Amino acid sequence: MDSSNRVEAEILLCQLSELEEMQAIELEIEQRKLFAIRQDNQLRAYWNTCPHLGIPLNWMPEKFLDLDGSLIQCSSHGALFQIDSGECIAGPCTGDHLQQVELRIDGDSIYVAANQPMPAAPINLRAQALADLEDS
Repeated sequence: MDSSNRVEAEILLCQLSELEEMQAIELEIEQRKLFAIRQDNQLRAYWNTCPHLGIPLNWMPEKFLDLDGSLIQCSSHGALFQIDSGECIAGPCTGDHLQQVELRIDGDSIYVAANQPMPAAPINLRAQALADLEDS
């Protein structure tokens, strides 16, 4: 896999003590977005990409949970994912999983671990369409 699709260096995500229970935080690394949610004094992190449509899950910045605040919900089609495993338990991608982000914990500091795969960079559809027009 080419290095542009890997997290090359460890990146500070947050201090665990700064997040409340069930609070989410977002981070962007080279145009790829990830999010983490604090649950039971642990942080679970995933790339912010729905396995069904490849679009961001949240409906607003740092808003990833369903109305009950117990599951991650895709804002586009309502798929529901378990926070602790990223498994889709309802919706068109049932049985699929969110792509987990590996974290490293050092005391209260939480880091995105280096040398792990990232999803493909998002495609700028407008730029692609303009390029296609120029090629025709």
